[in-house]
Parts: sequence; C-alpha cells; structure tokens
Amino acid sequence: MPVTKRQREVLDFVGEFIERRGYAPSLEEIGRGLKLSSVSTVHKHLKNLEAKGMLSREWNRSRSLTVTPPPAKAGAVNIPLLGTIAAGAPIEAVTNPDSIAVPADLVGRRKAFALRVKGDSMIDEHICDGDVVIVEARDTARNGETVVALIDGHDATLKKFQRQGNCVKLIPANSAMDPIVVSDRELRIQGVVIGILRTY
Repeated sequence: MPVTKRQREVLDFVGEFIERRGYAPSLEEIGRGLKLSSVSTVHKHLKNLEAKGMLSREWNRSRSLTVTPPPAKAGAVNIPLLGTIAAGAPIEAVTNPDSIAVPADLVGRRKAFALRVKGDSMIDEHICDGDVVIVEARDTARNGETVVALIDGHDATLKKFQRQGNCVKLIPANSAMDPIVVSDRELRIQGVVIGILRTY
C-alpha cells in the first residue's frame, strides 16, 4: 500500500535508529528526531504504518517496534547499473556497465537501467547519497517527474523536471540548493525515476 511522505520519514527513522543502536526508538525519540508536535501524532503515524503492514510492535512491551520486511517478489530481473548520477551539481557522465537485480514488477515491460546516487540535492524526496535509482529509459518527461538529465552532452544530474517555455528548470529537492535553468538545445532527458533501492 502507498505511504505518505511523513509516513516514509517515520519508517526510515525507525529503521535507521534500530540499525544504529540495536533497539527501537521510543515515541518521544521519534517525535524529537522528526520534529513532530506531539506523541499522539507519532502514535497516529505508527498505527497507519502497522495497518499497512510496514511496522509491527507488541503492545505490552516498550521499544518493541520492528520494521516488517516487504513480501517476497514474484521474481527479479537484471538491469544495467550504469555508474553514478549526481544529486547535486552536475558531474561528468561516466558509464561503468554492470548489472543489478530488481523486482520484476517494478520494471514490467519497460526498458530500464540503474544509477547510484552521489550527493543530497534530492534528500527531501528521500533520495539519499548511496541509494540506487531505477530509471525508465525515455527522452521525454512531464512536469514534476524526477529525471536523469544530460546537460551539454556530458554533465549528468538528477532533478525534478519543470518546463518553462523554451527552457527547462531542473529543481533540487533540497531548499539549500538552487535550480538549474537550461535551454532545450542544452538538455537531453535520458530517463525518469520509477523506483529507489536502499541498503541499510
């Protein structure tokens, strides 16, 4: 089932807390870590995540939260892992052909490839440094989609796409960074992000 942005933040926080410390966070620690206004707000998010099968806990024990592994996929397919993509300032596009197994139902019949993320310009979309993005190979995009963009034929970057007349604004999901504005002739869309793989 789909989760909201805030629910994803809670789930990520719990998983990372357990990974670092070996035990689950309390409601108060989740609230402080995510700057949530009250314990009841945290409780509501946890209940929703439990209802979606993503968290479990024992009601008679403190610190009993566990992240529920996703159900086994019907199968996996190998797609090319083509190196690194900048989630920050554009970097020279480098292709190091390799492959990575991804869930078959994520890709379907689409032509796809994977790139490892370098940088934190898409952090507010939960695309972090070291993540692997799964990309549908296509040369067009709709406003709001996260794209792999090639600028001037050699600088690759990962940003939100927004068309503005004959120009395109490539928007980071990080308030500390500025958008990149390029003309159509400077830009080539290489694909649109359809999924993310993360290893804790």
